[in-house]
Amino acid sequence: MTLGLSTPIELVRPPRIAFGSGTLPAVQRWLDEKGYRRVLVVADAFNATRVDLLDLTGEVTVFAEVKPEPDLPNLEALIARAEQAKAEVVIGFGGGSAMDLAKLAAVLPGSGQTLHDVVGPEKVAAKRAALIQVPTTAGTGSEAGTRSLVTDPATQNKLAVQSLHMLADLAVIDPDLTLTVPPAVTAATGVDALAHCVEAFTSRKAHPAIDLYALEGARLTGRYLARAIADGSDREARAGMALASLYGGFCLGPVNTTAGHAVAYPLGTRHHIAHGAANALIFPHVLAFNAPAVAEKTMLVLEALGLPPSSDPAAVLDAAHGWCRGLGCEMALSAYKVPEDDLPVMAAEAHAIRRLLDNNPRNISREEILAIYRAAL
Repeated sequence: MTLGLSTPIELVRPPRIAFGSGTLPAVQRWLDEKGYRRVLVVADAFNATRVDLLDLTGEVTVFAEVKPEPDLPNLEALIARAEQAKAEVVIGFGGGSAMDLAKLAAVLPGSGQTLHDVVGPEKVAAKRAALIQVPTTAGTGSEAGTRSLVTDPATQNKLAVQSLHMLADLAVIDPDLTLTVPPAVTAATGVDALAHCVEAFTSRKAHPAIDLYALEGARLTGRYLARAIADGSDREARAGMALASLYGGFCLGPVNTTAGHAVAYPLGTRHHIAHGAANALIFPHVLAFNAPAVAEKTMLVLEALGLPPSSDPAAVLDAAHGWCRGLGCEMALSAYKVPEDDLPVMAAEAHAIRRLLDNNPRNISREEILAIYRAAL
């Protein structure tokens, strides 16, 4: 399934990446180097309480209202704040939601463009403020990418914006920021990082230039995720997962995700299940569904997780499901009170996400998506 070595691919990542324990001061050093003084920090309520860790000088405005699944009103409130702040630099400080909104805050204020004007690939007119991304979870890899996802409450669908103008000028990944992440969130975000790697590895658009990041990201997850859950203060495990997340972000740009994320999205948009938790619940089902089309790669994924290699769908489902459950992930839709009569609508919505499903290694029908939801109930 992997494309040939000579198949064209464009690799895009932040021009400067600081990775490792104690790298946080790189943020202010970079601001000093560039002479920037007006800064807008985009954070959720928790991370807003620890903005002082960034040790920022100058005029600092903090937007502290990032929601777990950011929607259009959330973005509009941020744009209004950004237009008042007239920031020279936007800093995304948090998980994927904060970093996704920070990308849009660096390009939309004062541009004359609305979110709907820029949905899709490369419709953003220009970057209007410098962008720094500082992840505080190990999951989305959003610090490395050029995409932003915002939910439209009118349709309950995620609107995806992709633009090179939304690439961070600096990404600072300090795993020490993740030491306080609770076990359940560590598990869910960790499986999200794994899903980015695995879906890119098994995609129709899979490419050797990305496969090495994808497989190593899966291996890092297999080696370190259970450790990070068991002992949040395990610095090596936290660093291993931060690197797995970054590698997952590298996979998203040129290759992106496939059916796993498409099937998981309605869980977030319709039932407000956190993105990582939704991915963990769906991941084993889609890995098993795709196994016949990408047998060798499926075996490599299981091996990376320390599981018996197999390409038999039933064995794959059993192994991957047990692995996620062993991490403490909630593996039943019913536990989230998702009503059975909503499953057909969810399946129709997921089936419409062609930007992801068209890259799945095996065609998946609306009925097959519905069967996955029923099996996960």
